[in-house]
Amino acid sequence: MENSSVVSGDYIVVKALENGVTISGLTRGKDTKFHHSEKLDKGEIMVAQFTEHTAAMKIRGRAVVLTKFGSLEAGE
Repeated sequence: MENSSVVSGDYIVVKALENGVTISGLTRGKDTKFHHSEKLDKGEIMVAQFTEHTAAMKIRGRAVVLTKFGSLEAGE
């Protein structure tokens, strides 16, 4: 099996609605672990891609998240 079959290539866009929004990437595999995190301040935008290493993303704080499925707001 080729590695590219594991990578969906899907992107998300996260726009911080407050200072200190945290985006954490979680690994694939038997044991899910945090492998990277970024902090955004109000108004900052991050474009992130799911890869063969990144299976999930955790977003903490008030942010707008845009995906190919639509948009949603994280936080209170």
